[in-house]
Amino acid sequence: MATQVAKKPGVEKQVEAKAPSHRIRITLTGRNVKDLEKVSANLLNKAREHDVKTKGPIRCPTKILRITTRKSPCGEGTNTWDRFQMRIHKRVIDFYTSSETIKEITKIRIESSVDVELVLTQE
Repeated sequence: MATQVAKKPGVEKQVEAKAPSHRIRITLTGRNVKDLEKVSANLLNKAREHDVKTKGPIRCPTKILRITTRKSPCGEGTNTWDRFQMRIHKRVIDFYTSSETIKEITKIRIESSVDVELVLTQE
């Protein structure tokens, strides 16, 4: 951070120029809960190292996708059914910091089964 001197006659005051603060929302989605929790824990540990204000991880409701199909390919025979389901888990983490700091925080190894969405808003 750079320091500036106020230019008023008779007054010399040190003023620190702050980097613009952003609210960065990272949304993690995936089918494997262990990988999702591992990535969110790594993000929060890096944020604590940089003294960043955080909120989360907020656990969103699990989305369950279900498909029910007939076992018999021809349609004849006993009515037997297969039921398949896929669970999609979601975590939301908010960071309140500059964009340069978030670049340092997100330099971690992210599991291949976890999808990451990053939204940056000005505050």
